Amino acid sequence: ELGVDLPKPGLYSVGNIFLPTDPAERDHCKQTFNRLIASEGQRLLGWRAVPQSADTADIGPSARKSEPVIEQVFVAAKVGLNNQEFERQLYLIRKQASHALRNDKKLKQASLLYVCSMSTKTLIYKGMLTPAQLVPSYATLSDPDFETHLAMVHSRFATNTFPSWDRAQPLRFMSHNGEINTVRGNINWMKAREGMAESSVFGNDLKKLFPVVEPLCSDSGTFDNVLEFLLLNGRTLQEAV
Repeated sequence: ELGVDLPKPGLYSVGNIFLPTDPAERDHCKQTFNRLIASEGQRLLGWRAVPQSADTADIGPSARKSEPVIEQVFVAAKVGLNNQEFERQLYLIRKQASHALRNDKKLKQASLLYVCSMSTKTLIYKGMLTPAQLVPSYATLSDPDFETHLAMVHSRFATNTFPSWDRAQPLRFMSHNGEINTVRGNINWMKAREGMAESSVFGNDLKKLFPVVEPLCSDSGTFDNVLEFLLLNGRTLQEAV
């Protein structure tokens, strides 16, 4: 439908992205992603609206009022990159875009910008939805052409953070019901470590990933940010956790 031939699996990624509802702000966000994709040497294949079902009338008024526009960005790997190297480039692109846009004071809807996933391996569909609303809201999940090796579903109701589309579970690398309750301490401790952090895989690009903890996160989101940072810097899952 986009007139694009996809590379082999592992050499292209799909990003599920929450975007502002304002057309001008949404275009600004997409152009920022496009620029960063090019600056990191990767190839933009195109953008696609995420198919949503018509049968979503039962979504509550608060969720509907704060609902973002949901689109997918397709990115092809630069020639010569292996899968793990490409995943790290996608991480660099995503972190830089999030830092630039969620902190942009000129964007009235900056808080709507959120990258649910941007990977060659994982697609995350989520929102301010009950479990029963998830599949009816996203038409892809009922499409017979849509196949996956493993699917995980996690539902939670926010307790010590106000619910929003971006804070919904699952997160990028974990599904967990929070209650760590050291939000400010965790952010500050991670910030303190950034000053002496070194990376054999990112080298001088490491600073592009700072701050590791993104703004407006729940305590689970903070944990997930650091887990992802350690994993993509070469730690095993066991070490990172």
